[in-house]
Amino acid sequence: MQEFFRINRVSIKRFDAKTGKFIVNIAYETAAPELTDRVVSVAEAFGLGLDKWEKFVVYDNAELRIGPTDIVYITGDSGSGKSVLLKALERDIRHDMGLSCINIADIKPEPNKPLIETVGKSLEEALELLSRVGLNDAFLFLRTYEQLSDGQKYRYKIAKMIESGAQFWILDEFAATLDRDMAKIVAFNLQKLARQQGKAVLAATTHTDLFEDLNPSVHIHKRFGKEISVNYYPNVPAKECSLVKEMRIEEGSTEDWRRLAGFHYRSHKIAGPRKIFRLVRGEELCGVIVYAHPPPTCFGRRLVLPKMSWKELNEKLSIISRVVVHPKYRTIGLGSKLVRETLSLAGTPYVEMPAVMAKYNPFAEKAGMRKITEQSPPKETLKIAETLSQLGFNIHLLGSEKYVLTKLQTLNAESIAKIREAFIKYPHARFMKYFFSRIPFGRKEAYTYEVKKANLERLTHLIKVCGFLLQTKVYLFWSSKLHL
Repeated sequence: MQEFFRINRVSIKRFDAKTGKFIVNIAYETAAPELTDRVVSVAEAFGLGLDKWEKFVVYDNAELRIGPTDIVYITGDSGSGKSVLLKALERDIRHDMGLSCINIADIKPEPNKPLIETVGKSLEEALELLSRVGLNDAFLFLRTYEQLSDGQKYRYKIAKMIESGAQFWILDEFAATLDRDMAKIVAFNLQKLARQQGKAVLAATTHTDLFEDLNPSVHIHKRFGKEISVNYYPNVPAKECSLVKEMRIEEGSTEDWRRLAGFHYRSHKIAGPRKIFRLVRGEELCGVIVYAHPPPTCFGRRLVLPKMSWKELNEKLSIISRVVVHPKYRTIGLGSKLVRETLSLAGTPYVEMPAVMAKYNPFAEKAGMRKITEQSPPKETLKIAETLSQLGFNIHLLGSEKYVLTKLQTLNAESIAKIREAFIKYPHARFMKYFFSRIPFGRKEAYTYEVKKANLERLTHLIKVCGFLLQTKVYLFWSSKLHL
């Protein structure tokens, strides 16, 4: 039996210091099959002749110019040689260029750990990484990899690519298992993050509909045989995801908020909204922003506004109480779009926004709001948290009603009494607001009475409020006078 040979060569021709590109030559020929009796019979039946057997040329000294920050989009029909090129380039980059690579296929997630435990060296770093890829939902932080959708799994792996610090990100069959909307969102997010990090992307796929969102600096299209086309473009970020062009903002209702409320990490209840706007794509609801009347006090407000009467404050100031984007459409700038395009429609010259997630995702600042200050947890909640910690509570899980209620059910009457005493000794306006919805939020005597008689379910909700207050919040402000 005889075997024909295979040529598989990638070589660095030279480095062009002027452009910062490596100039690469690649040649590749497939090996002919082993000449078994059946192979010989087929060759003879179709008149191929063993002496005229030809090798199949996939690449014939193709020249590519690729730099360490390029976004390379490799397209072509299945079987045309995209994966061959990707593997050859990865091998060459590692060995000849001496640059680090990470292949998305080599990322092995820990399937049974919460996401927040599997990325980053600290909680802060984990929150930042997950937020960058659109997994910035408080509920998602506590899910495992196996509980994610295909799109969320892809986003998670991009977070791991960022964490690796590798210079080249390699993705074969890029977004092939995702629906086309999600593929475009992932493509837009991938190029945005890579360019922010100064990294290169080599992505191969049969799909040609990702060009606008990936906005490649190098596009390689591989046809069957040795035919190949290579085009070069400016290495600049895509301005916006192509799906955003199909969206519009219009006035909404509390029903719109209810439809997306389950995707928000805070309470689903909204009291007396002033204005609600929704973001839609066709008939699909993509996001909602809720403007409300301002509370009587808010940290940071005195740094930007003079003291006002309650009537004047209500006439001149609105508060953004909720901004929620459907998880499918996160990371493509819709939070900023909702804020930016509705601030002037709120009906007041001033708008404020206290937020926890704004610390990790500055979408409101990108929309034109100014970050004024950060608020550390109130001393009252720190004292209560100290008591809860002494009784065995995990302070990081106070936002979980199921966890808190289960924990309360294991405590004896003396321990429950200590919790009640802590809330009575260290009252806060937000605790009083839980029991008394009208302003002012009740007197100390009434509050004490309510805490003493609260059942475990109500006590659970009170502890959840405490958990929320333990978070560091950002105060943001907008004035129409500065945006005329």
